[in-house]
Amino acid sequence: MKKEVFINESLGDTRIAIQEDNQLVEVYIEQEDKQRMVGNIYKGKVENVLPGMQAAFVDIGYDLNAFLPFSEIENNDYLADVDRSRNNRKKNHQSDNILVDLRTGQDIYVQVIKEPFAGKGPRITTEVALPGRLLVLVPGANYIGISKKIWDKYERRRLKKIAQSLRKKDVGIIIRTVAEGKSEEHITNDFNMLIQNWEKMEQKGDRGQAPIIVYEDLETASSVVRDLLTPDVAKIIIDSKKLYRKTQRYLEETSPGLCDSLEYYKLKVPLFESFGIENEIEKLLRPKVWLKSGAYLIIEKTEAMVVVDVNSGRFVGKKLHEDNSLKINLEAAREVARSLRLRDLSGLIVIDFIDMKKEENRKKVYHELRKELRKDRAKVAVAPITEFGLLEMTRQRIRLSLIDSMSDECPTCHGAGRIVSRETLITRIDHWLRRYKSKHRDLRLRLELHPDNAKYMTQEKKRVLRGLMWQNFVHLKIEENHDIFLDEFRFFRVKDNSDVTNELGLDKDHASA
Repeated sequence: MKKEVFINESLGDTRIAIQEDNQLVEVYIEQEDKQRMVGNIYKGKVENVLPGMQAAFVDIGYDLNAFLPFSEIENNDYLADVDRSRNNRKKNHQSDNILVDLRTGQDIYVQVIKEPFAGKGPRITTEVALPGRLLVLVPGANYIGISKKIWDKYERRRLKKIAQSLRKKDVGIIIRTVAEGKSEEHITNDFNMLIQNWEKMEQKGDRGQAPIIVYEDLETASSVVRDLLTPDVAKIIIDSKKLYRKTQRYLEETSPGLCDSLEYYKLKVPLFESFGIENEIEKLLRPKVWLKSGAYLIIEKTEAMVVVDVNSGRFVGKKLHEDNSLKINLEAAREVARSLRLRDLSGLIVIDFIDMKKEENRKKVYHELRKELRKDRAKVAVAPITEFGLLEMTRQRIRLSLIDSMSDECPTCHGAGRIVSRETLITRIDHWLRRYKSKHRDLRLRLELHPDNAKYMTQEKKRVLRGLMWQNFVHLKIEENHDIFLDEFRFFRVKDNSDVTNELGLDKDHASA
């Protein structure tokens, strides 16, 4: 598999695109004015301990307190005596009854594992992990882990032996995939660097008063270089000279063999446009995803879940309905796995495949989806397809989805994706006039509308406009206002030009959608 990484830096943000076999599979966006928190380590202060919720809230200096589930507490220092044994922890984790030794006002070291989202604070864990190029250091732990992607048993044995010789008391080590084939010297250097970083963190934490950040993870571009640059990466193309030089220095220190794959992009045509990535990114904001066969997907993200609907569309098969459905569903399964990864959609995901009567066909689609999801770095859990063609799965949420990163809530529809019709707007205007005239005797009012609605009222709805004036015994002057939304209206008293829209206790939401 040919893998290529493209990094674009502009005034407002840094964008990273990853292609596999010339197909876009991952996009990361880091905006200058939005703080990235995942991976950061804090010395926080416990604000609330809620055994009924099996969680605690910790002040880490963010606007909202961080959320610490008891299931994310692995340190014996923070567990009750009865829960400190490994067997007790396992038993209590299963019964959702974890006993902790936390007090309000207590200082605690935590690491962010999920970004804040939808009015919720960041999610944290007490199992602090420091990632390096080859290793991950886990202070306070007592184990050695090896990446499952390292298959060779002799290599796994060699790496474990090296880790055992390095490991100190109360320090866990996780060996990353990129450590495969690396010399003992390189692994030792990586370990020593991580130990030094941890000692610096402890010193900073001891000196500072909570809440304080003691370790800030690399920015997105550097973390992608650290985590994703494996020998199968053919190209790393960067259009920022500063970022190019920084990446070059990093590769020279950690992976000299990858330096030849690094390229500086000098052309005037924007990097993402030159490689067709920009058009692909723009499509990600659309719910419809076309398949090569003519079928298509509808991907809808809500606060509760992500819903994917598979439709046959323009596909006209020459086989039986069952065979046609299987063909579309197999293609859809591959595209769904890619789209979830590309859009970084997470949480509960429900996929509505085209109905198939045969159990063996449903299993084929299920296994195809599972196969494609193995390429995803996020953790997934997938349930079999039901007889109704529905498949439920979950995908690990770490950061904001691409849609949330690239777009804001519509001020008109407030995220619904629809606005009230013109007819409904006229009804709301009528109701407002009736309530206003029941309390005021003004004979002349000015009604400001969006230009499209103003023309609609004065040209196509003249009779309705006359009816409004006659029934409410008022003269209405219609004016265009380009700053007004399509579902909004504003009323002004003519004699003193004062805005009376909210005089009835109506806020903007009542005068709009």
